[in-house]
Amino acid sequence: MPTFDMDPYDGDENNYMPQEDDWDRDMLLDPAWEKQQRKTFTAWCNSHLRKAGTQIENIEEDFRDGLKLMLLLEVISGERLAKPERGKMRVHKISNVNKALHYITSKGVKLVSIGAEEIVDGNAKMTLGMIWTIILRFAIQDISVEETSAKEGLLLWCQRKTAPYKNVNIQNFHISWKDGLGFCALIHRHRPELIDYGKLRKDDPMTNLNTAFDVAEKYLDIPKMLDAEDIVGTARPDEKAIMTYVSSFYHAFSGAQKAETAANRICKVLAVNQENEQLMEDYEKLASDLLEWIRRTIPWLENRAPENTMQAMQQKLEDFRDYRRQHKPPKVQEKCQLEINFNTLQTKLRLSNRPAFMPSEGKMVSDVSNAWGGLEGAEKGYEEWLLNEIRRLERLDHLAEKFRQKAAIHETWTEGKEVMLQARDFETASLSEIKALLKKHEAFESDLAAHQDRVEQIAAIAQELNELDYYDSPSVNARCQNICDQWDALGALTQKRNEALQRTEKLLETIDQLYLEFAKRAAPFNNWMEGAMEDLQDTFIVHTIEEIQGLSTAHEQFKATLPEADKERGAILGIHNEISKIVATYHVNMAGSNPYTTINPQDINAKWDKVRHLVPQRDQALIEEHARQQNNERLRRQFANQANVIGPWIQTKMEEIGRISIEMHGTLEDQLTHLRQYEKNIVNYKPKIDQLEGDHQLIQEALIFDNKHTNYTMEHIRVGWEQLLTTIARTINEIENQILTRDAKGISQDQMNEFRASFNHFDRDHSGTLGAEEFKACLISLGFDIANDAQKKTGMMEAEDFKTCLISLGYNMGEAEFSRIMSIVDPNRVGVVTFQAFIDFMSRETADTDTADQVMASFKVLAGDKNYILADELRRELPPDQAEYCIARMAPYAGPDAIPGALDYMSFSTALYGESDL
Repeated sequence: MPTFDMDPYDGDENNYMPQEDDWDRDMLLDPAWEKQQRKTFTAWCNSHLRKAGTQIENIEEDFRDGLKLMLLLEVISGERLAKPERGKMRVHKISNVNKALHYITSKGVKLVSIGAEEIVDGNAKMTLGMIWTIILRFAIQDISVEETSAKEGLLLWCQRKTAPYKNVNIQNFHISWKDGLGFCALIHRHRPELIDYGKLRKDDPMTNLNTAFDVAEKYLDIPKMLDAEDIVGTARPDEKAIMTYVSSFYHAFSGAQKAETAANRICKVLAVNQENEQLMEDYEKLASDLLEWIRRTIPWLENRAPENTMQAMQQKLEDFRDYRRQHKPPKVQEKCQLEINFNTLQTKLRLSNRPAFMPSEGKMVSDVSNAWGGLEGAEKGYEEWLLNEIRRLERLDHLAEKFRQKAAIHETWTEGKEVMLQARDFETASLSEIKALLKKHEAFESDLAAHQDRVEQIAAIAQELNELDYYDSPSVNARCQNICDQWDALGALTQKRNEALQRTEKLLETIDQLYLEFAKRAAPFNNWMEGAMEDLQDTFIVHTIEEIQGLSTAHEQFKATLPEADKERGAILGIHNEISKIVATYHVNMAGSNPYTTINPQDINAKWDKVRHLVPQRDQALIEEHARQQNNERLRRQFANQANVIGPWIQTKMEEIGRISIEMHGTLEDQLTHLRQYEKNIVNYKPKIDQLEGDHQLIQEALIFDNKHTNYTMEHIRVGWEQLLTTIARTINEIENQILTRDAKGISQDQMNEFRASFNHFDRDHSGTLGAEEFKACLISLGFDIANDAQKKTGMMEAEDFKTCLISLGYNMGEAEFSRIMSIVDPNRVGVVTFQAFIDFMSRETADTDTADQVMASFKVLAGDKNYILADELRRELPPDQAEYCIARMAPYAGPDAIPGALDYMSFSTALYGESDL
């Protein structure tokens, strides 16, 4: 048979892969690369084979007969290959593979060292090499980007598409893709709604790769050809696997790229036209704005009307300077820019074969230049006129401004001074405030003397303005007279206020000493009363008689201190009365309160009355609490006496029931009779539980939370009682079920005893259940061969079947059989086996039971050895009610030998044992 050189492409200058990418046999020795290529190439083949309704599972096995290989080439090329051989012999397979290889070479591909025999023999290296050659020829060869093709073109396309994305730098088809951002960038560039690229992190390659693979498979119909774990876990991912997967993205987005190119061409043409139109609109608007500004500015420059004040003329000069510095320079720039835009626009129109631009009437460049000349003429002489007018008003305004400045300074200083000097604030001030007011007044008198010189200067300037015949002299004279009159009034008010402050200071010093004495004695007494009220009103929580007795003793000690406290109260109130006498005698306006304390006589009397009122209330509360604690102690002892008897009784009964359930005294009926009598005795104990519940309710109503006389709580008693009732009922039920099982399965009493003895032996914790390992040991002790039970069903098993069974289960036969048994005795998978489940299983394994096959054989006898049975035969052979039961539930027989009225007794028999549905 011929062999083919595996050269990706032969000869000419347009090779889509350079010779350095020839299939490297040694490279496939790297298991990681081979694994990646297997998955990638398999997924690539299936992405095309599924169009023909098929796929491959094992790339070296499924192409051995050549049929799917030929089908793959037909799907990806769109051409029909030679008719394949349908035989199963080796020669037929080699023929089909040769047809496929001849087709590949017909497309200009030179295959090196690949023979049909190697493909048929399942040579993995040669099969992967052949598939890579097909991928290069049909998926990568036609890729072309800016005069580059194949690998270089695909790499350039990836670089162009991912260039705007941070952390993405595509330089090759291996390590550049390890962090997954390259795949995500390709998807986001074409379908940004599918991936939130901003949330991806370079340090999380697993998430990035899985996100890209899942999105590509779900939304772009690109199968998942790579495993994220393989890429991340490999120092240098397989280049061919990456190229194959990336080429799928190129083909998926190739339609979008063509549309993008067309759109770019249209946008480029439209952009040129839009730019020219914008330049035309900008010229028209700029020319209109500039001409309008010139029209408004010329009348303003030609106005020569003089002003009466220096301020007005300076404002005109400032406006003119603003015009020269701020308003005109931008307009000069606009005029220049207008000419530049006009010339640029005409050049662009000429270069793009557009007609020349003609501005609107009156907006030509020459029209703008003429208007600008008129503006320049209006400016001449305007600034010189302004300076002459300013010099004329400067000297006169200097004196007027000086007068206004000094007058304003003086008026600002005198503002509010008369109100301050007439204020009666000293009448309600404290001693410290009076002293502060005196210091403040002395400072004001010094300030008043210093301002005398400024008042004289103001009067002199006003006289000079009158002599120079200033145009606003009347207002200057009126203002000067007002300042002089106000100055005289301030001097008189200052003297009067000084005398009043001195007199008030002496009275307040006396009152202040009394205030201080009151504060020193009132504060500790007030604190004592507040502490006493807090103690008397403090709620107490006690749990014993000793605690309430301690509180009563402390209260009696407090009451012994009350007479001495009343004497101190009278002395403090006497100080306050003396202060009131001074205020009434000298008519002092005491609007303020004691500066040393917030405590007043009313507060002291009110709190004293409150203390005297709270003392008897505290006495009564202590007496009532003492009585309550005595009653609580009685309730504790009453509950504890009963609980200390009932708790141990319940525990004893639980232990006795446990011994009865595992001991084997007498027959099962004897055990059942014993347990029922035991249950009756337990139920008769219920009144004592109810009596204890009543005592517990009284304890709860009395809010008693602890009981040192017993360790039992009502909750412990309730739970123990409920467990006792449940245990006795469950134990009786287990004995009843054992009797039913024994009678139904024909198990002797000796067998039951043997089962119970084995179960009890391995139930070492006496929990009534066996763990999985305990159950397994118990079965072995009874002679149950776990390792060989599976073979009892058929008697024997072929070697190949046995091997297949082991591989499919993944366990040895002993473990599998034990798992089957555990699924029977522990269907809920709780991990333990009860004695009842153990008995059920042993009865099934040891008793002689009917089977579906035995029932079918019986029906076949009644039917006269036919595969069906008639209703008359059933009525003849069976009792009427059972015959009608079978007729109503048997399905019609549908076999080739069926006759009218034939019934299917086989399906009916299997349904009886749950092997099918009735």
